[in-house]
Amino acid sequence: MSARIYKPGKSATQSGARGRADQWLLVFAPQSPRSIDPLMGWTSSGDMKSQIRLSFPTREEAVAYAERNGIPFNVEEPPPRAAPRQVSYSDNFRPGRIAPWTH
Repeated sequence: MSARIYKPGKSATQSGARGRADQWLLVFAPQSPRSIDPLMGWTSSGDMKSQIRLSFPTREEAVAYAERNGIPFNVEEPPPRAAPRQVSYSDNFRPGRIAPWTH
């Protein structure tokens, strides 16, 4: 029963806000594969720990919780964020533009 500690990226439905992306999550790895119900076709699992998602404000608190409870874990560092590109609306009408204005 190992766990994964990571910082999730922002949701695809968010435009600029980072929502809950500042939290660190501790998620347990699945112990058994999911099975398909023959009648309805739903997937199910008897693994109850796959439903647990613990959130922590810092990486250190998540690691301390896993160590305190004897949970083997793997920490995944978030990739570095790229600097936002500055775009100006007036550049669309610049005379030295690569592609000419078509309207």
